[in-house]
Amino acid sequence: MEIARAAAGLFAARGLKATRAEDIAQAAGIAPRTFYRYFASKEEAVAPLYAAGAQRWAEAVREAPPHLTLPEALEHAVRQTLTPGVGISSASWEWVRTLIRLASASPALGKVWAEVCHASEGALGEVLRERAARTAAGLDNVAEAVGSAEPAGSAGSAEPAGFAGSAEPAAQLGEPTPRQRFAAAVAGAAVRVAVESWAATDHPPNGRGGPAELALRNLEAVRRMEWREPE
Repeated sequence: MEIARAAAGLFAARGLKATRAEDIAQAAGIAPRTFYRYFASKEEAVAPLYAAGAQRWAEAVREAPPHLTLPEALEHAVRQTLTPGVGISSASWEWVRTLIRLASASPALGKVWAEVCHASEGALGEVLRERAARTAAGLDNVAEAVGSAEPAGSAGSAEPAGFAGSAEPAAQLGEPTPRQRFAAAVAGAAVRVAVESWAATDHPPNGRGGPAELALRNLEAVRRMEWREPE
């Protein structure tokens, strides 16, 4: 992460074109050959910073209270990660703005940003699968406790509080389902577009024009979509 911070600092101070990989290595206190052991290009050096924000977002969805529905869990995660002072500081958000603007101006850096966003969708899909598994397991335990003959998630049973997903036992759940992958893509796009839209402005990171409020509005626009697996 020290290399990533050094790269971001130089990109912000000198610009992307004026910064060489050797400059980043020197700023990070490493040899150029060490730099190239980890990164193939100077643009890739900031990938860990992009990825750190995406990881915080996915982890916040994972750690959201289990009784929340999926839309509620996503909104909870937005407030936990995109609100200045709760997720990261306002000063750090200014770094985010700079890096997003650089990505929009540089095809090479934009490719790094796009790859991180795509990987983030995959990670979020895994989180949704895990929430579905926990929900299904919890419903199975309740059914057993009350002696219900009706399997969890079947017609007539209570709707799961989290993302319904598949009602199969957790042990049988493997890769995220197509519906879970779609939900992850929609949620990821809602947050990505919010951050990119904010970065293109000079609005402060809090308030109505901030990334958190923009992301919540985007999620509200898709709140009525069918998040559960089709029957």
